[in-house]
Amino acid sequence: MKLSIVIPAFNEEKLLPATLDAVRAAAAVFTEAGVVWELIVCDNNSTDGTAAVARDRGAKVVFEPVNQIARARNAGASVATGDWLLFIDADSLPSRELLGDALVEMRGGTTLFAGAAVTLDTAVPLGARIAIMGWNALSRGLCWMAGSFVLVESAAFREVGGFNQQFFAGEEVDLSRRLKRLSRRRGKQGVILARHPLVTSARRLKLYSAWELGRFFVRASLRPWSTTASREACGMWYDGKR
Repeated sequence: MKLSIVIPAFNEEKLLPATLDAVRAAAAVFTEAGVVWELIVCDNNSTDGTAAVARDRGAKVVFEPVNQIARARNAGASVATGDWLLFIDADSLPSRELLGDALVEMRGGTTLFAGAAVTLDTAVPLGARIAIMGWNALSRGLCWMAGSFVLVESAAFREVGGFNQQFFAGEEVDLSRRLKRLSRRRGKQGVILARHPLVTSARRLKLYSAWELGRFFVRASLRPWSTTASREACGMWYDGKR
């Protein structure tokens, strides 16, 4: 068995080193279990030292000129050679325990894809904590993966066409829905790993006001398809603020 870990990165030279270090430390659980793994970073048209940081830490670097996270993930997957793909965001810190749970699902034979519950790396206001709790409950109830942690059999990922490049946000929910249909046809399952949540950055709460964040999520709730398919509407993911 081989695993390909894919990290999409746009102007992430500040946070990427910690993510790569965390991935390498946590992935020791695969090495110890005899699972070969590779590390791929997709430089999504960065204007900083993202690519250099990735190379310095031993990652294979691919380049995607169109600034869109779905394209970046697909570009990384296109050069991956693993039987499984694990997409982790460049501002997230997986633990050994979380990857150990992922390994159990990979080896179990019944799981086609898996996501993870998430938690933030710093203390945040009550409203944000409630929002994270709400997302985790929704994720587990509907088996929707958070984009910061997407584990999937490579063959299944390619069969459903990968991430839909129509979307500038929410592409992980779209992928989850298509994988759920494939899982039912194959008699397998999708799971959300919740015992050891993925630690991810709370920086967006510092970069944008509650009004800006709330306006986007209300719009996305009322008009999900037109909102997530609009680069302008999803601007907070693409404006380069870090």
